[in-house]
Amino acid sequence: MSEHENSPFAHGEGHKSKTARPVGFRRPFFRRRKVCMFCADKAIKIDYKDPKLLLRFITERGKMVPSRITGVCAPHQRRLSKAIKRARNIALLPNLVK
Repeated sequence: MSEHENSPFAHGEGHKSKTARPVGFRRPFFRRRKVCMFCADKAIKIDYKDPKLLLRFITERGKMVPSRITGVCAPHQRRLSKAIKRARNIALLPNLVK
């Protein structure tokens, strides 16, 4: 019986570290919290008559972009959705989803 048969590495088991991560495990990377542009700059007002501003919060297909993507806080997201709906109603913004 050779001394290598009793070794923990005898059957191709390699060294297992206590800090080794499971296969496919990724360390979660830190995402910076997005800041609401309306809270940061008080000069920007949400107005349904400003389609240039509102178009920044609408996709190519005419859907509203969620606040988790834009970083807008909940009160301003509600105001944005109302302004977008009003602008669509009076045809300042496109109302298309294909």
